[in-house]
Amino acid sequence: MRCLFLGDVMGRAGRAAVRDNLPRLRDEWRLDFVVVNGENASNGMGLSGDHAKILLDAGADCVTLGDHAFDQKDMLQFIEKEPRIIRPLNFAKGAPGKGYRLFNAPGGRKVLVLQVLGQVFMKRAFDDPFSAVEMVLKSHPRGGLADAIIVDVHCEATSEKMAMGHFCDGKASLVVGTHTHVPTADAMVLPNGTGYLSDAGMCGDYNSVIGMEKMEPLRRFITGMPKARFTPATEEATLSGVFVETDDRTGAAKSINMVRVGGRLQQAGPNV
Repeated sequence: MRCLFLGDVMGRAGRAAVRDNLPRLRDEWRLDFVVVNGENASNGMGLSGDHAKILLDAGADCVTLGDHAFDQKDMLQFIEKEPRIIRPLNFAKGAPGKGYRLFNAPGGRKVLVLQVLGQVFMKRAFDDPFSAVEMVLKSHPRGGLADAIIVDVHCEATSEKMAMGHFCDGKASLVVGTHTHVPTADAMVLPNGTGYLSDAGMCGDYNSVIGMEKMEPLRRFITGMPKARFTPATEEATLSGVFVETDDRTGAAKSINMVRVGGRLQQAGPNV
């Protein structure tokens, strides 16, 4: 299968980049399955139902969330009606929605998508991500019940993301980090056939401070005092993520490529 994962969609610029580019990329790259992390798509804080529809209508087969999963209050109800949205697996026990789901893909194949939150440097204490992931992967073997398995690791620390990659090696098709909005350069296939990238980056305007207009973050760094609210940057966004091709028989990753389309970053992709 040919799968695309896109990193954190950031505000209006990020939504526009997905809306304007994803339909074309689905055709050009002959994509079978697309996952988009949408947790910052609504003004940089959470995801509303209306903005989730934009991402899904653009061609996302699944939208993952993160620690801002329910910042937009209508998501509390919307996620119960829309099975294509996945919230973190180790979120609060009573949270609405699901932390993983088995999706249908072309040719009768199945794709398992799950998301987990890290613990290191995160503002809230979440349940152990490793045991949460292990429980799901044990019941959904790669190349068995699931033809491909994509794990979204929403973490601050690259060490925790990398540890999760090795923990899932041989069990998942792709382990990809989200949350920090900066794409890393370590795309690789691990020894037992799991594609890995520490962070997919963001779908947003990189003439910014991790997607926010520069002046207020700069003021806070320089003076230590806030003056205004953060607002998402609105220039042309870069669509940032990772492309992985998997083996239909085993679910292992055959190849992996970083993706950067449009905006300021150096362009990259499976055909670049």
